Amino acid sequence: MRHRKAGRKLGRTAAHRKAMLRNMVTALLEHERIVTTVPKAKEARRMAEKMITLGKRGDLHARRQALAYIRSRDIVAKLFDEISAQYADRQGGYTRIIRTGTRSGDAAPMAIVELVGYEEAYEEAAGEEE
Repeated sequence: MRHRKAGRKLGRTAAHRKAMLRNMVTALLEHERIVTTVPKAKEARRMAEKMITLGKRGDLHARRQALAYIRSRDIVAKLFDEISAQYADRQGGYTRIIRTGTRSGDAAPMAIVELVGYEEAYEEAAGEEE
């Protein structure tokens, strides 16, 4: 019985799962939108929300905790400078999961994980180009 055991194993060893989730969270914070399977999206969302909360705290200890997980100084700088300011007045719910159907190869349920406010940033960038 798996009572009170949080988290999905995703069919991987612990080290592989940890590395994959680190890479996914880093990619999400860098590009603000990624495409993956639904179970991976739900797990990545958990850690991404925690990283954004650390960014909102903004102190040195929070920055070091984020660096211990993300391992890219540029992405951590973006998290603490830009992303945390974007969600300063929001009490959680920083990410959104949009289901997009199934993958053609193995019929795995696919989803888009994006930061809330991604469309607004995209529309502003498109407006500047015109």
